[in-house]
Amino acid sequence: MTDDQTAAEAPEVKFTEAAHEKLTDVIEGHGTPVSGLRLQILGRAQGVFNHVLSLVEEGAEVEDDIVVERDGIRIYVERRNAKYLSGVEVGYTDQGAETSGLEFDNPNPLWSSEDEMTIQKLFDEELNPAIAAHGGSVQLLEIVGDTAFIELGGGCVGCGMVDVTLKQGIEVSMKEAVPSILNVVDSTDHGSGENPYYQPSKK
Repeated sequence: MTDDQTAAEAPEVKFTEAAHEKLTDVIEGHGTPVSGLRLQILGRAQGVFNHVLSLVEEGAEVEDDIVVERDGIRIYVERRNAKYLSGVEVGYTDQGAETSGLEFDNPNPLWSSEDEMTIQKLFDEELNPAIAAHGGSVQLLEIVGDTAFIELGGGCVGCGMVDVTLKQGIEVSMKEAVPSILNVVDSTDHGSGENPYYQPSKK
C-alpha cells in the first residue's frame, strides 16, 4: 500500500487455497520477472461482472492502481472500480482442460447509483441486443455528474458509422432513460479497430 493510500480505500481481495497455489505457480513459472497481478472489471452484462486477473510484469505497473498484498501476492486493483472489487474472492476450478479456470465471487452490486443501474438495464435489454446484430456492443464505464462515459466494443471499434450510432441511437436512448445525463463521452480507442477511421487524440 502506498503512503497516500488509506486502509479504507484499499479493497479486500481473497484467494482460495487452490487459486493461491495455481497463481503462485504461474507467477514463479513466468519467463520474465512479475511484479504482481492486476484485478479489473472489464464490463457488466446480464447481472454479472466481467472480471479479469492478469500478470503484471516488472516495469509495466499502472501508476494509478491501488496496491494490496494478499498471502504473499501483490495485487494491483483498478482504482476506477475499486469499490466494486472489495470483498472479491478468487477461486480456481480444475476439472480438466475444458472446465479449468479462475472463478470470481463478488458480493458487490453491479452499480451503486440508481442512474447507472437504469442505463445498465437499457444496455442489457435494448441497446446491446440491437447492436449485436451488427457485431458491436456498448458498455457503461461510469456516470460522473451529468456526464456518462461509455465504451464501444466489437464491430463498433473503428467503424466509420460510429458517430451515427452514438449520436442518433445510444446517446438519445440514454438521455431519454436518464434525463439528468447531458453529455455522453465515448472513451473507446477507435484507432485499435480493424478499420480505424481516425486516430484518437492523445491525453
